[in-house]
Amino acid sequence: MNEHPETQWLSQYVLGNYGRYDVWPVRGEGPYVWDREGKKYLDFAGGVAVCPLGHCPPSVVQAITAQAAQLIHVSNWYCIDKQAELARLIVEDCVGIAGKCFFCNSGAEANEGLIKLARKYGQASGGRYEIITFTGSFHGRTLGAMTATAQEKIHGGFGPLPPGFVYSTFNDLAALEAKITDKTVAILMEPVQGESGVHPATPEFLRGAQALCRKHDLLLLLDEVQVGFGRAGEMAGWKAIVPGDEIQPDGISWAKAIGSGFPLGSFWLNDRLSPNQLLGPGTHGTTYGGSPLACAVGLATLHTILAEKLCDNAKQQGATISQIGRGWKHPLLKEVRQLGLFIGWELNADAIQPHAGSKAPSIYLAQKLLDAGLMVTPAGPNVVRWLSPLNITEAHVNEGLRIFKEVLDRI
Repeated sequence: MNEHPETQWLSQYVLGNYGRYDVWPVRGEGPYVWDREGKKYLDFAGGVAVCPLGHCPPSVVQAITAQAAQLIHVSNWYCIDKQAELARLIVEDCVGIAGKCFFCNSGAEANEGLIKLARKYGQASGGRYEIITFTGSFHGRTLGAMTATAQEKIHGGFGPLPPGFVYSTFNDLAALEAKITDKTVAILMEPVQGESGVHPATPEFLRGAQALCRKHDLLLLLDEVQVGFGRAGEMAGWKAIVPGDEIQPDGISWAKAIGSGFPLGSFWLNDRLSPNQLLGPGTHGTTYGGSPLACAVGLATLHTILAEKLCDNAKQQGATISQIGRGWKHPLLKEVRQLGLFIGWELNADAIQPHAGSKAPSIYLAQKLLDAGLMVTPAGPNVVRWLSPLNITEAHVNEGLRIFKEVLDRI
């Protein structure tokens, strides 16, 4: 008798659109995961930046249990107290700029909301509709968010793509300015590009993009799906690049960390836009978004990050990791890019490719690390990301660094 029939069921009944590692996690606690064979892993992948408190954090488990016993879902035709409470927390304690939130289920949905906002704003101001995004970006897998993503490999085979997106070079202010025309309505950017290898915007580029928006009456839209709520060491990720209140975005999208693994996304609109007029009744909606259960999870997650000062811990532990990693001067490492606990290890592709064979160096190394008990996330062909919980300790850091270096040395 087959001890694990689900192995066959996965290939027989589940769409094969993911290149899965042959690991079957069945339990998690804090920064650790155990597979069905009992092997223990240190999880520095975090469901791709989705688990800011690690696995099964007590505050979130308690919130889910209590809310599920009280009220799981009710339509947005009615008033949801947890939704109002979570919006207040985000606006007052995370963004710090007057505005309004919309709750959905994912980062792609949140970005679709920002795209719709830009179109609506453009129609109200001369019929503009083009949104400038950047090479190396990633905004989601829905058709609009996928088209906003300026990566050809994401677009392949899904044309014709929706019109209205113009691509510019990331961190090149002159190139950005040259792309602006009388059709341009918004600039959509990630303060830190994650999927292409942890590339932060420079302070000059972020400031310059805002200045161009103000000069040409464009919306400055920030995709903080991966970088928001503590990952870069700030609740508002862009403040890890330009501290203080200098940057005043018009819209922000979030998901991932906000829900500790529960499907929850959100976007925020600056009150200067009169968002209740732009996106009033009948213009946008969702069936599941902002449910009592989802918002209870969001509240528990953000309250814990704030109460335990996990932004400070992210800065401290991230700085330690990058300092030690750079100090190795390892022949297989080219660069370490780090903001808080958003860490990209760029590999020396020429040195590692002979070992990797037909695999991308990042995929090859991620597999070797998995074999050794460390989960990481590839980011493009030559970078692996560390996306650990924000509450990791010095002991977890040392354990991760030990495994990482041992694997590099063996290669």
